[in-house]
Amino acid sequence: MSTKTLSILSYVTLIGWAIAYYSGKDRADKLLRYHLRQSLGLAIISILLSIVLNIIASIIPALAFLSLLSLVITIFWVLGIINAVNGALKPVPVFGRAFENKFSFIG
Repeated sequence: MSTKTLSILSYVTLIGWAIAYYSGKDRADKLLRYHLRQSLGLAIISILLSIVLNIIASIIPALAFLSLLSLVITIFWVLGIINAVNGALKPVPVFGRAFENKFSFIG
């Protein structure tokens, strides 16, 4: 698979991320490394947000509407995929800049 395809695949669940990471480990270019960082960061934020929102909703059921924030993460995921398809090194909104220099084990 090309590194562009692996960049797109990295946004498709954590299994897709793992496949992209291990398949492109030896031939990773700047595009793949960038999108691996962005997608891993989004996955971590998504998991943490889900845990926090579930705890809040179980304590205060009236705040269950906050789970709609998960849709925002989904939109960020789609924007990341669009950036990968276009070969752009653009960060995902809000969180993307924080992930650019994190996860040093990725290339």
